[in-house]
Amino acid sequence: MRDVLVDFLRKTMTTNPKVVVVDADLAKCAGTIALEKEFPDRALNVGIAEANMAGIAAGLSTYGYIPFITSFAPFASRRIADQAMISICYAKQNVKIVGTDPGIAAQLNGGTHMPFEDMAIYRAIPDILLYEPTDAAELNAALPKILDYPKPVYIRLHRKNPRLLHDSDCKFDLMRAEVLRKGIDITFVASGIMVETALDAAAELEKEEVSAEVICCPVWKPLDTQTIINSFKKTGCALTLENHNVCGGLGSAVAEAAAENYPVPMYRIGVREKFGEVGKVDYLRKVYNLEVSDVVEHAKKVLDMKK
Repeated sequence: MRDVLVDFLRKTMTTNPKVVVVDADLAKCAGTIALEKEFPDRALNVGIAEANMAGIAAGLSTYGYIPFITSFAPFASRRIADQAMISICYAKQNVKIVGTDPGIAAQLNGGTHMPFEDMAIYRAIPDILLYEPTDAAELNAALPKILDYPKPVYIRLHRKNPRLLHDSDCKFDLMRAEVLRKGIDITFVASGIMVETALDAAAELEKEEVSAEVICCPVWKPLDTQTIINSFKKTGCALTLENHNVCGGLGSAVAEAAAENYPVPMYRIGVREKFGEVGKVDYLRKVYNLEVSDVVEHAKKVLDMKK
């Protein structure tokens, strides 16, 4: 999906002189290295200094620029946490933070580069929108909305393209989750690469006459509580699915919303008390219990709790 981001930035920087890109020596990985050649005065490489990257972006924003800063997700979250909170969010600067290769997408980069906590860090910071794209088509529709959004945004970006679940002309609303599959027995709330897992699990459950509703929830904050709670009122139980630690992630956000509005039996599919490790995606799905079979198993347990 990095090509979608780079194409958008190229077109936008051509027409909008206020859009700038700041990298911390990972422009090749992010795909933005081409922009350094095309826009040498507005595509900056600050070297391996992520905190400085965030501080520079905050400063540029005070002069009316809209900076997009990019790095691997652990460096775009925990390494710049203080600058993101104080220099960007507390100061109300319009900076767009792009963290690439989140969770198991980091694959062979291993534990130090495999963030399962990035969204949890940003969920605790006030006044920042958190977005994890579902596929390339959705990202293409979302980026203009993100550019126009006048506050900080964190984009949890997979460099490679997940399965395409949306049409090329799909519409996107920053404030709304999307029901991709209607059901009456159980609700799945999923994000990122786990959306296709949720759909595959729903198809498996259908063979056993279980009707699962699948909600695609790319924006974790602000959470579309209304769509989620309306589904819970219909199905009466739920699973959340995320390529992230269940502590502080999407599952936590949904569970909090349910506890305050409409409690239902629920299980959170995600990483539990483990660090990252080296491996291909299929292997890592097994290690962290993120496979379709895991979803089906826990869905049946939650359905039993509802009885």
